[in-house]
Amino acid sequence: MKRTIAILLAAILMIGILAGCGGTKTETPAATEAPAATEAPKATEAPKATEAPAATEAPAPTEAPAPAGPRTVTDVLGRSVEIPGEVNKIVGLSSAARFIVYAGAADKVVGLSELEIKGDPGMPFAYAAHQYFANCTAVSSGGSGDTIYTEELVVLDPEVIIMLTSEAAKADELQTQLEIPVIAVTANGFTDKNFQNSLMVIGEVAGTADHAETVCKAIQGWIDDMNARTKDIPEADKPAVYNGGMGFRGPHGFEGTSAKYPPFMAINAKNVADETGEKGAFLVDLEQVTVWDPDIIFLNPSNMYLVNEDYAKNAAFYDNLRAVKEGKLYSQVNFNYFSTNMELAIADAYYAGTIIYPEQFKDVDFNAKAEEIFNTMIGMDYLKVLDDNGIGFGQMTIGE
Repeated sequence: MKRTIAILLAAILMIGILAGCGGTKTETPAATEAPAATEAPKATEAPKATEAPAATEAPAPTEAPAPAGPRTVTDVLGRSVEIPGEVNKIVGLSSAARFIVYAGAADKVVGLSELEIKGDPGMPFAYAAHQYFANCTAVSSGGSGDTIYTEELVVLDPEVIIMLTSEAAKADELQTQLEIPVIAVTANGFTDKNFQNSLMVIGEVAGTADHAETVCKAIQGWIDDMNARTKDIPEADKPAVYNGGMGFRGPHGFEGTSAKYPPFMAINAKNVADETGEKGAFLVDLEQVTVWDPDIIFLNPSNMYLVNEDYAKNAAFYDNLRAVKEGKLYSQVNFNYFSTNMELAIADAYYAGTIIYPEQFKDVDFNAKAEEIFNTMIGMDYLKVLDDNGIGFGQMTIGE
């Protein structure tokens, strides 16, 4: 009798061990209210959180099991990594979880950063996958000072780690240290071919290759569409545009701008900041903006509080700008939050296109196009989430 009881207890214990986060066979946790982010790493002021999406709105589940035997995968850095034939336990490091969501494998994630687990609306991929991520293990801190929790990784013992890095040595070092396969993914913006290649590698690893391919084809289609609409417009016919309020290494007001700004590059826009010879985000002297006097100004809604604070002290500067006088102020939703939210960057590009080139984009219903992007990449409508948190698309007013 004692032996029978012991066997029953052992069976119950084993059932408890097998239950874990991210699997499709576990009970889906109830959606919780996504908290507002207050962490230092975030580039902009955290928006108010809204209720996490219902389970039916989550990214598509995995499609088919992978082959049973061990196999070798070549990642985007050219590293050959042996992984199990079927992968069901994945950890995302250094913001790789967003790529995993895009590739359709959110339900296989068992560990990611604390920042991503919170499901902040400023990170659409994490918000959309909150039902999968909420009970996962935090294996890093997230943010600019991202710290990996090695002990948690060892205990979690995932089958594969997917890491966002451009350095093969880092992936090799972690793989040797933990004796867990590490797949490297990387991308320098949504037009970088490494982005699509990374999604395809994740699809191969996770058994979601069909989903990943569908997403990649859509991304390339959007890139080609925007370029085709704008590549032949004479430079003299393009309005001069400026993007302010950008967040990088912390929030910034009107002076925070970017040269070679990806959404503007995707639509061949005339970005006045490109004249500086800078690459990426930087702080510009406001007197230079007066000299440029751009036709259209785009502002980050998340940092409008800083723009308005400066307006209260320096109203004359703003009121003398042509774009302010003519009411040509529009939003560019912040897409840099623990790396790049690619879906937001693509939507920003389309929105800027409809504003800068109304004739070339006259057949584009921006709201419909934006929801097409969000549904393809994160599996849900998202414009209302942005609007409800005060970080959406639309015309802007300085001083309110």
